[in-house]
Amino acid sequence: MRQVVLDTETTGLEPTQGHKIIEIGCVELIDRKLTGRHYHQYIKPDRVIDQGAIDVHGITNEFLDDKPRFNEITDDFLAFVDGAELVIHNAPFDIGFLDWELKCLDRGLGKMEDYCSVLDTLVLARQMFPGQKNNLDALCRRFGIDNSHRTLHGALLDSEILADVYLLMTGGQTSLTLSSHQDFLNAGKQNAGIRRLKRSTPLKVIRANEQEQADHVAKMEKIRDIAGKVIWDNVS
Repeated sequence: MRQVVLDTETTGLEPTQGHKIIEIGCVELIDRKLTGRHYHQYIKPDRVIDQGAIDVHGITNEFLDDKPRFNEITDDFLAFVDGAELVIHNAPFDIGFLDWELKCLDRGLGKMEDYCSVLDTLVLARQMFPGQKNNLDALCRRFGIDNSHRTLHGALLDSEILADVYLLMTGGQTSLTLSSHQDFLNAGKQNAGIRRLKRSTPLKVIRANEQEQADHVAKMEKIRDIAGKVIWDNVS
């Protein structure tokens, strides 16, 4: 399974008002493992960047003055993402901009859905943590991901962080996962020489005394009074 974690930075919030993409960052996952392949491009927008946007990502028109325009990078970008599942945080924003850029080229390139499927991690996070903050910084705190180096938004940096967040959200390891069944078999062969030591004496079983049993019953009664039931009641 090939996935591409994607993020963009823009001149403002609304493409229909003439705002443009100024940075695209992507990292590749295959079978839920980071491959090290990435796509990163700054883009000259031919319009002034809103100051509010600069405050978020720190990218200025002067910095982008010698960068290629979107029509110059389109083919390489589409070749990188073609056939993948895009993993995006708040996907409607990024996909909306990408679709608008493709439309403005007037080359009949269609929409992003013609090249990729999309998984929105913001929707996933809201399902997992309803009523809580689910922006990227909040998810990093929740999953113990160090993003202290993220002083400003950046498309490539944010896509790398989102890749870690996504893998943890969906229950996978980011670095130690065995890549295939053959890897599993090889690991088993490497451990085949491990010898288990036999215990000379059985494990000692320590049973609760009468006072400890009475304390336990009293504690269960307190829980039962508050909650109405105790889950251990159903354990035989």
